[in-house]
Amino acid sequence: MVRDEPRTGDETTVLVAALQSHRDVMLWKLDCLSDEQQRWSPVPSGTSLLGLVKHLANSEYGWFCETFGRPHEPLTDISEDLEADMRASPGETTAEIVDFYRRSWAAADASIRELGLDALGTSYAGNTVSLRWVLVHMIEDTVRHAGHADILRELIDGGAGHHVPQA
Repeated sequence: MVRDEPRTGDETTVLVAALQSHRDVMLWKLDCLSDEQQRWSPVPSGTSLLGLVKHLANSEYGWFCETFGRPHEPLTDISEDLEADMRASPGETTAEIVDFYRRSWAAADASIRELGLDALGTSYAGNTVSLRWVLVHMIEDTVRHAGHADILRELIDGGAGHHVPQA
């Protein structure tokens, strides 16, 4: 999937478009794969494509909503296992996780639109952060995990980059 991102415009428009482009890539990485392939992990950490999507959904809700005192869905409990949000549990379906991710986008985008980049919030660690910082951080985090997803997808079926490879 290749999205035509704006190359001019205000800061918010350009940054949100960059984030959305990589959100889309994360979901493309799941396309046309079986449930087993989406959950497959070749690494000791258990990282999988579906787990990465679940983690990013939790992250968007946490950073864009919880940080700014805005409503959000319940997040995965990581109090006893810091990596719990990185794994799809056996009872969670791909559709549920993808829908959770898309709802987190809508909530995040509403926070950006309604609060503005200069809004201040308190992170889970107690630090004061601006919405601008959170947006840049989420772009970084999403791009980082898109890179992980790229490697996993390539190992599964050769699909790498922003688009389905041509046969």
